[in-house]
Amino acid sequence: MYILKNAWISIVRNKGRNILIGIIILIIASCATITLAIKNTANDLIDSYVSAYDKEVTIGFDRSSMMKDLDMGDPSGREEVKERFNSIVNLSLDDIEKYADSDYINDYYYTYSIGLNGQSIEKAEVETNNNFGRKDKINSQTDFTLTGYSNIDAMSEFIEGTYVMEEIADNAWDIAFDGDYVFINSELASYNNLKLNDKITLVSEDSKTYEFQIIGIFKENEDSSEPNMSMFSNSVNTIVTNTESLVKITSSNTNVKGDIHPTFIINDYNDVDKLQSEFYEKGLDESYILETNEEIANAGVSSVKNVNSFATTFLVITLIIGGVVLFVINMINIRERKYEIGVLRTIGVSKFKLTMQFVSELLIVALVSLLIGMGIGTVSAKGVSNSLLASEISNSQNKSDEINKNFGRGDHGDLGKGRGFAVVQAYDSIDAVVDMKVLFELLGVGLSLVLVSSIASITSIQRFSPLTILKERS
Repeated sequence: MYILKNAWISIVRNKGRNILIGIIILIIASCATITLAIKNTANDLIDSYVSAYDKEVTIGFDRSSMMKDLDMGDPSGREEVKERFNSIVNLSLDDIEKYADSDYINDYYYTYSIGLNGQSIEKAEVETNNNFGRKDKINSQTDFTLTGYSNIDAMSEFIEGTYVMEEIADNAWDIAFDGDYVFINSELASYNNLKLNDKITLVSEDSKTYEFQIIGIFKENEDSSEPNMSMFSNSVNTIVTNTESLVKITSSNTNVKGDIHPTFIINDYNDVDKLQSEFYEKGLDESYILETNEEIANAGVSSVKNVNSFATTFLVITLIIGGVVLFVINMINIRERKYEIGVLRTIGVSKFKLTMQFVSELLIVALVSLLIGMGIGTVSAKGVSNSLLASEISNSQNKSDEINKNFGRGDHGDLGKGRGFAVVQAYDSIDAVVDMKVLFELLGVGLSLVLVSSIASITSIQRFSPLTILKERS
């Protein structure tokens, strides 16, 4: 109590100096509150992106390994490459289910493609200009490619904006994945004078027919399509449906072959090598290799991490400059009160009590300034953090809106979840930014500054001799 009483008396007596110290700490506290709030907000955004991005693994060819030690300029080398590719066994649905049964995998989805010809619908003939000015028709083995998706997360062309829905039935997304329903290209619909809810009949090469109902019409986004010299888009003869319908066709007709492309959702990117070894043990051809979306996921948060790094750098610089300024002010303070120290030491005040008095003075001023600075920082933090992060928040929301638009619906908040497009809104309450974590961090910052700046008084008091001080004064 004696120490605190003397500390308070000294603070009142030296108002000018303590007001200066208080202003410096107040500025530091305000800046620290804002920067800590920005760091926490940025971390929240990063967590939102990371949690929104499914950790995906796909199966691809290891082409470089397959062509290793082969001379592509030699005809025998080219033949060897062909033999190697032809010897690779295509994946089956049973294979996918077998590989998905792993402790490393949380979930999976896949696309399934088959080829069928038209019976009630005519293929849109695609023509290209060759180097001699002639127009040649591009022929494929079948008229149409049917691409089936196991669920909405597998519909990457719509999520990425390659395909955009133009017209869609009201109940389309309720029935799209469990029946003979299709989405067709708008150019193909115009070519055949088709509209929503019309039915089309396709036929396999062995003359078996399959009927589908149109529940959506999409177009290929010109910005995402590859340039070509044809009058139609690349996807004009692509028909989108569900995997259940296509698996039913291939199961009942062995003449129709399917091509499957799975995507596995894993727990951790660090498990990929272990998962790949497990796949090989289960029979996966070693010409296949596992690929992840880690690079894309990290790219999605790079700009937010930059904001976080900026806040961290600004905080460190503020603390260093503030600590140095407070240290210098305390050095000057000790020199000005040198005689006072000598008198107190002469009348029997111990070095410890004297040190505690000087530290208490700074601590009281620091606590008051920290509280005021925290209030100022709290008021300012929301505006500053949301201003710095506005582009990220807006970008995230715009991407989510674009995905919903691509699917032809505006009320599917979960569309695109798993592809990193988290719906991140500006914080409505400052409690979401300045919370107990920030308060404790700020308290730690304040105590650290007090201890650093008190080193001057502690070392000086321990070094001063009272008799020498009094003699110098006289």
